[in-house]
Amino acid sequence: MRILHLLVIGVLVFAAAYVYRIKMESTVRTERVLRLHAEIREQRDAIAVLRAEWTKLDAPLRLQGLAERHLALKPLNATQYDQLKNLPERPPNFVRPGDPDPIGAMIDTIDSVAVTGSVPAPEDQQ
Repeated sequence: MRILHLLVIGVLVFAAAYVYRIKMESTVRTERVLRLHAEIREQRDAIAVLRAEWTKLDAPLRLQGLAERHLALKPLNATQYDQLKNLPERPPNFVRPGDPDPIGAMIDTIDSVAVTGSVPAPEDQQ
């Protein structure tokens, strides 16, 4: 009978220790969740401050004032435009109609030699 009583007391002590451990783990996790909520709140506040600063910096009146103060821009006059017939003639074409495109040939040469990226091309592609 005494062995049974000692066994039941041991199980009760073990159960109490297990429940205490679960309680402590839940307390630690609750504190962590509260810290994360506080961190999220701080980050949201920081985002709100940055958005307010961006809105202030992006205000059209402010940008217009800065442009007027720092750029030597003048209003556009209608007399600055000219008719198409007054444009200079097109420069002469130095490539004959049947010849390959010289710029395209240069690009093809560069593409065949150059390898981009940090990983070298496999040997079978070169």
